Amino acid sequence: MDKAKGLVTLGEAMLRFSTRGHERLEQAHAFDVHVGGSELNTAAAAAQLGLPARFVTRLPRNPLGRKVKMEARKLGVDTGSIVWTDSDRVGTYYLEFGAAPRANAVVYDRRTSAISNLRPGDVDWELALAGAAAFHTSGITPALSPSAAAATREAVREAKNADLTVSVDLNYRARLWSEDEARECMTEIVQAADVLITTEEDTERVFGIREDSYEAVARRLAGTFDLRVVAITLRETPSVWRNEWTAIAYEAGADRVHRAPVFDIEVVDRVGSGDAFAGGLLYGLLAANVEKGVRYGVAISAIKQTLPGDIVYATKEEVDRTLEGGGLRIVR
Repeated sequence: MDKAKGLVTLGEAMLRFSTRGHERLEQAHAFDVHVGGSELNTAAAAAQLGLPARFVTRLPRNPLGRKVKMEARKLGVDTGSIVWTDSDRVGTYYLEFGAAPRANAVVYDRRTSAISNLRPGDVDWELALAGAAAFHTSGITPALSPSAAAATREAVREAKNADLTVSVDLNYRARLWSEDEARECMTEIVQAADVLITTEEDTERVFGIREDSYEAVARRLAGTFDLRVVAITLRETPSVWRNEWTAIAYEAGADRVHRAPVFDIEVVDRVGSGDAFAGGLLYGLLAANVEKGVRYGVAISAIKQTLPGDIVYATKEEVDRTLEGGGLRIVR
């Protein structure tokens, strides 16, 4: 990987089974199957914008593990540092799509998944981080098990020692751990980070930080954890299928808040939108600056929400057109 441009991510990849139409899980007789997972979604978004990306995970050596690898490789993501095992399983989750007033709902089946048994020393981090400029993970990975948390802390330390930009998406999941557990673990991880991606809700639940404005939340996070960049995604939900989507990014060194365009989205599938944002943010940050990062992050994640599945399929040219205000006429 090019030292100036490479990104490495660490996390779980799963199989998603989603109901068709707006069926409840109890009604379903067939499911649509997608590969997804926060850090894989981020790597895929970055790779499609032109940022070389490598995904590190632990997978079983069976057809389902190979399916995850094939999906990543199809999207241009390097899979050479995957840890393979002859035991364990690929985690799964089930998604039913709601409609107002019924929200979307998720059921996890990821206990004892392969990555939950990842341990310090399993990954050759010198090799995995070679040629990279940035490392990214999220609060989902350490929530999976104590050993996964220890492996995540090891990865962050190795990335810092290699002088990489460390990015963390707070990504709090109440079904994986408590707020107190998340606070204890994520405080250490975020203290080692340069870039934090979060939402106002997650920030309050994990760190107890609440302010009068998003900008004040970002400034307080940057001051508390000595962060270079704090990005906060912002969603307004007048209905399940019509959302307004934007973000801000606070650049601590310049004491400046960068604001992304606001997109009015006809939502097809919002799962993975924050991950796509992270991929776009890191692409722009490494290629140019914070302003470009937040703009690309919001644009590619807006496109993601118009597609089924966890992973965005987009080109840089399409993202550029979206940022330029490209209309809805057929692209010929």
